[in-house]
Amino acid sequence: MCIPEFFIIRQPERMFKAMTAIETKNLTKTYRTRVKAEGLAASFRSLFKPVWREVGAVNGISLTVEQGEMVAFIGPNGAGKSTFIKMLCGILYPTGGSLSVLGLSPVKERRKLAMRIGTVFGQKSQLWLHLPAVDSFTLLGAIYEIDDRERRRRVAELSELFELGDFLHTPVRKLSLGQRIRCEVAASLLHDPELLFLDEPTIGLDVVVKQALRELIIRRNRERGTTVFLTSHDPADIEQLCKRAVVIDRGDVVLDSPVERLKSDYLGKKLVEVKFASPQTVPEMAGVTVLTKEGGLTAALTVDTARRPIGEVLERLSLTGSVLDITVSNPPMEDIIAAIFQKKPEADQ
Repeated sequence: MCIPEFFIIRQPERMFKAMTAIETKNLTKTYRTRVKAEGLAASFRSLFKPVWREVGAVNGISLTVEQGEMVAFIGPNGAGKSTFIKMLCGILYPTGGSLSVLGLSPVKERRKLAMRIGTVFGQKSQLWLHLPAVDSFTLLGAIYEIDDRERRRRVAELSELFELGDFLHTPVRKLSLGQRIRCEVAASLLHDPELLFLDEPTIGLDVVVKQALRELIIRRNRERGTTVFLTSHDPADIEQLCKRAVVIDRGDVVLDSPVERLKSDYLGKKLVEVKFASPQTVPEMAGVTVLTKEGGLTAALTVDTARRPIGEVLERLSLTGSVLDITVSNPPMEDIIAAIFQKKPEADQ
């Protein structure tokens, strides 16, 4: 395949010396939005003299990530996570502050940086929709100047790991969301990046493939020293992959701490939903809080697993003899963020 010269990204030598992978100082991104005029006269005037207002997406974030770290960058929807990552990748230009990624400026040296990072955005594709994934891999291999023999080896390895063989030759537009994400992650690893940005990488994946993806990321971090910058609403991703969590809300960092603290303080709870065949009273148990109950037929509980094992709670509920269904799940990430905010004033005192 012949690729135009201007489309080729020259591959630098892989650097193994210790360095800071990501460093930002007072990084800011604001957007200008047009204010909608009310009334006929105001609407007419706005045609010639529109009124604008500034909306802050990222508000002066200072953050340092060392090479080889695996960091979870989490927060509720609309917190500014994707905007921050896009600035680190050079896709968006910052409004203010400074940033450095792998010793390069994403603003001035985006082409050099692109050779050394991998990205997966859950809602954006780097694959050609009308081509089979294998053709996209071939084109990406040419862009990153990977020789054919090495490219075929890497494609075979990634295809086996993510079980892409059944749909590797199917046009991407015909793939399910889970299948496409698997191909996206494989494409991001094809050129062996030093820094991997993962924005909701496990969305749409089944349990088996999620675990395979996590194991691959851990292995690459251990064997290749790959730095991982992850955003996810799946607590299991955070628990299994990362040792550090940075929580962001409305463009501001509200917490930067080890994941062990996040796990013990905020992820140490489970949600239990139970349905009974006949009206029942939920037994009182230490570490268990009843959130809702409807006529004794259904109940929703939160279980503090540090105080009460989840198995013991399920056994006590089963002893009522009329349980039709029990569902156990992790708290939504939004609830975890809310819990962090509730505890933040206490920490400041």
